[in-house]
Amino acid sequence: MELADKAVGLLLTVVSLSLFSYYTFWIIILPFVEDDNFIHMYFLPREYAIIIPLFAGVTLLSFLSVFIGCVMLKSKKKVA
Repeated sequence: MELADKAVGLLLTVVSLSLFSYYTFWIIILPFVEDDNFIHMYFLPREYAIIIPLFAGVTLLSFLSVFIGCVMLKSKKKVA
């Protein structure tokens, strides 16, 4: 079990660092690269740099609100 936990932790770390590196390069470095450079074909248009994190944040807050609401309703039923 301990080896599986370490493997999952390593996988999550690698995925997180990869996404962070990709996003950082996309937002900070890519605007300074000429538009006709081949590297631009590996990245989405810049509008998505705002849309994707915004959508992810709204989705996360929605799920978190629903979870907290369900927990509050269940705890209210146990007290009554």
